[in-house]
Amino acid sequence: MRFSERYGYKPVREIIQKESMDDHLKNGLWSIFDTYIWKKVTHEYWQYKHTNSSNIYTLIYNYYFNFFKKPTDSIPLLTADTLKQIREYFFSTNWHEIYSFLEETLQNYPPSLIKQKIDFIHSINNILERENSAYRLIGNEITPITSEQEIQSIEETLKSTNSYSGVQQHLNQALKLMSDRQNPDYRNSIKESISSVESICKIVTKNDKASLGQALKLIEDKYGLHEALKKSLSQLYGYTSDGDGIRHAMLEESNLTYIDAKFMLVACTNFINYLIDKTKDQN
Repeated sequence: MRFSERYGYKPVREIIQKESMDDHLKNGLWSIFDTYIWKKVTHEYWQYKHTNSSNIYTLIYNYYFNFFKKPTDSIPLLTADTLKQIREYFFSTNWHEIYSFLEETLQNYPPSLIKQKIDFIHSINNILERENSAYRLIGNEITPITSEQEIQSIEETLKSTNSYSGVQQHLNQALKLMSDRQNPDYRNSIKESISSVESICKIVTKNDKASLGQALKLIEDKYGLHEALKKSLSQLYGYTSDGDGIRHAMLEESNLTYIDAKFMLVACTNFINYLIDKTKDQN
């Protein structure tokens, strides 16, 4: 992870790729296509490497007819030339067109390669996760796993905690650990997220020694914290602190995913935003 990402200078929506696609993600997706489809091309007649005699011709035909919406007689004679055109399109088009291209591929996956389709989907999802895409393949469709509202919540909290350096440090660390493309650490990302809540509660109550449970009681008494909200935060804290929780080594890191870490980060930023707004006029 680069300096700008580690220390919060890069916009959240660039770290979590929502409505965007950087070169690393695009290159990774193309490499999966290359591994599972383009390098698996064979021809009916070995001496003629014509597109219409290849085992992926039905896929190519559907690209031109359904997706590019070009006349099918414009498909290049040679497969190598056809793939060159497709590659040029892939690396020059918009991010959302690449996802549409991926869906078109899955809907018309070459019959001769169908046994590897599941591996293709799995590999695509691995790249999407590795590069922090806000989308995943579910079935044959690209589905968002991170909403615009979730990103806005994180952005708003990072902005609103400028004057609370300790809170902001925990949030930046949670985001860093969750979205590290080389070595994500979901367990400690969750720990940092809940630590950001502890930090803001201590600031609001002006009590550095208060536990989260104690701080929530003080906040409830002074600001009228809703009982259901207090309970949900207490239970969340209990989940991270009990004998089987995140903060104990007995919990297998493999049990945690990006979704778990993102949920905790968004839940904690929502509460921090709520608490700052609720108390700013009463301090």
